[in-house]
Amino acid sequence: MTFLEQIAHLRPREVALLAQVTYSMQADSSSSGLSGGAVAAIVIVAVAVGLLHIIGYWKTLSKGGEAGPMALLLIITCLAPIAFLPALKLVNRPAWWVVLLYIPIVNIVVLAIISIDLAKSFGKGTGFGIGLWLLPPIFYMILGFGSSSYRGSSVTSA
Repeated sequence: MTFLEQIAHLRPREVALLAQVTYSMQADSSSSGLSGGAVAAIVIVAVAVGLLHIIGYWKTLSKGGEAGPMALLLIITCLAPIAFLPALKLVNRPAWWVVLLYIPIVNIVVLAIISIDLAKSFGKGTGFGIGLWLLPPIFYMILGFGSSSYRGSSVTSA
């Protein structure tokens, strides 16, 4: 028995109920979630911001005499803390601090310290370091492509 034959045997009230359920299911499925265009726009913006971050970080590392391609590790989420090894070397902090970047809450504080130290190593102030910490794509671009140069570590001992 086909679907149409089954519907033909239904009473009018059952047909109306079936139509109401079908209509409400269609209305719910089409109105929930983001449209394809909105999702595509969000993805494009996220990729652009990520690329700005990587390009700025690469240029900053190169200015400090470290390996710029290490910035590519920022793409792989689980390896992102390892990308900060050259920055730790630039600011004269121990390499084991990378382990602290894997610990929730602690990583926020460590990144703030690294950012402020890195800004001071390039002759910038604490405010610029906080900018590096909170808005890295913008401030790494400024640091990497700006006129500042690496002046050595601002930290005297590790």
